[in-house]
Amino acid sequence: MIVAFLMGRGGSSGFPGKNVYPVLGRPLMGYPLIAATRSKFIDKIFVSTDSSEIKQIGKKYGATIIDRPPELCTSQALGEDVYVHAYAHAKKSLKEPIDLIVLLMCNAATITNELIDEGIQILQTHPEYDSAVSVSSYNMWSPLRARKVGDDNLLHPFVPFTAFGDPKTLNCDRDSQGEVWFADMGVSIVRPYNLEHLDEGLLPQKWMGQKIYPLKQWGGLDVDYEWQIPQVEFWLKKHGFDESNV
Repeated sequence: MIVAFLMGRGGSSGFPGKNVYPVLGRPLMGYPLIAATRSKFIDKIFVSTDSSEIKQIGKKYGATIIDRPPELCTSQALGEDVYVHAYAHAKKSLKEPIDLIVLLMCNAATITNELIDEGIQILQTHPEYDSAVSVSSYNMWSPLRARKVGDDNLLHPFVPFTAFGDPKTLNCDRDSQGEVWFADMGVSIVRPYNLEHLDEGLLPQKWMGQKIYPLKQWGGLDVDYEWQIPQVEFWLKKHGFDESNV
């Protein structure tokens, strides 16, 4: 049994209504649902939300709705707790053990069924892996370039340069540190053990466990601001989506 959990709440301060925002004629959350429904391996899809509109869209794609409790619908609520709640609900309602869980987000549209299926097959082939996670390379966001504003109101390195080795060997070339991969939140395919033992997982996304396989793609992201929508549209068009085709 392989299940998918899609999470998204109604409220958003940075980009109100982002999960249902129209992108190429479909709500943003429609794209992870399309990927999940077209997977060769996913047996059942659950949508965890407090939003009536998200519930309606989820039902349109054949998903089972999980009513998210109020304490998990605030801006301070952690995604890991939402997934644990969904897992407990699914485990109670299903009549057979869950083997793998496909974790999706309503605001992360940069995912295909092919990448999901690749990750599932990787975990089936490698039982020693805890998860398979979509990642994108963003060398321009290397931690070497990260800065923070200090008490003196000036910029300082966010991470001490010594953390990267000998500071004398560092330079401004964005590729000098090698490929910098970020979990782009398109998909996390995990074993139930990960959600049962969150305290053993790596920060910041503890549901990924310790041994994380990278599902490499480009340009993936989860949308938090309206200005990110053009990047999502570009990605979708490059992957064959338009107003008529999926």
